[in-house]
Amino acid sequence: MSPSPDETPEPTPVVRPSRSLFGVLLGIFLILLVYALYFAKDFFLPVVLAFMLALTLSPIVRSLAWRGIPAPLSATLLVFLSFCGVAVIGFVLSGPVVALVEDAPNIGRQLQNRLAEIEGPLSRIMQAGDQIESVTESASEPDVQKVVIAQPGIVSRAAGNLLSVGTTVAIMLVLSLFLLASGSMFYEKLVQTFDLMSDKKRALRIVYDVEREISRYLLTVALINAGLGFAVGMSCWLLGLPNALLWGVAAALLNFLPYVGSLIGIVLVSVISIVTFDTLSAAALAPLLYVGFTVLEGQFITPLILGRRLELNAVAIFIAIAFWSWLWGFAGALLAVPILVIAKVFCDHFEGLSSIGNFLGAQDARETAE
Repeated sequence: MSPSPDETPEPTPVVRPSRSLFGVLLGIFLILLVYALYFAKDFFLPVVLAFMLALTLSPIVRSLAWRGIPAPLSATLLVFLSFCGVAVIGFVLSGPVVALVEDAPNIGRQLQNRLAEIEGPLSRIMQAGDQIESVTESASEPDVQKVVIAQPGIVSRAAGNLLSVGTTVAIMLVLSLFLLASGSMFYEKLVQTFDLMSDKKRALRIVYDVEREISRYLLTVALINAGLGFAVGMSCWLLGLPNALLWGVAAALLNFLPYVGSLIGIVLVSVISIVTFDTLSAAALAPLLYVGFTVLEGQFITPLILGRRLELNAVAIFIAIAFWSWLWGFAGALLAVPILVIAKVFCDHFEGLSSIGNFLGAQDARETAE
């Protein structure tokens, strides 16, 4: 029996997924994403590095394009200069790094002798602990033979690491070249995915805002860190510290890790200073200058140039550094803060993600913005 024309059919109920189901699916997706990033590190790491380099150099390419220089030409020139810079720094630092690694046992012995007065009581406690452990091992299971698994030598490990780093750098440079040379093709493809003109304009505005803020941050921080590295290297050279160029480059790289990087650099310079100079007062000068430079950079120069808007939550910084260093090692630790800045800028442009962006920001970020 067919329904009469006056009867209105009941609408089909729309089944919407519950919040709990959505949360479970999101958790599964995040777990799978972390596994993919961990096991596919050799693929994702150069890709992320290429995007970071492309974002850093994109304002220069666009500025040169406004002056009539084609994007492929300027991109090729910038990537070639980046390759030359990395190659020259790697070649110059290879000798000091190898010498420092080979001399590490001697440096350890010298440091122990210089700090003998301070660590005297501690060394006696450690020796007593070692004696107790040796007596315990000899008393229990005397007939058990220990099997030592042979590990690859330092030369083979260094060769493998050098090959891996070379492959990563090559993929990064080639991919960043294509990204920079493509110009606005990525944005054109993005706009074509929307139907309404209002959505096209909004997507284009968000993409350009995110790119401008992130590229400004990355380029500015890179220049500031280079200046810090120059100041640390020059101070080490003037004080007579060996391998001053190495410590300058290390200071520039480690400064991409807020708080943690500066602490590591200060400890390294302190160890070399204690081993190099005769008195502790002379050895304290280089670390004190390092501390002064980092305080000047972190508290005055960077906030003055970048402003307070992109300041990050210290807790979020430590969590990001721990997570990405576990995921991708030292390279991941260097990328942790730039990735955090990208996430914050992206969240700030969407109302639904503004709470996440507010959490990632510093405590006074909202007051500063107002």
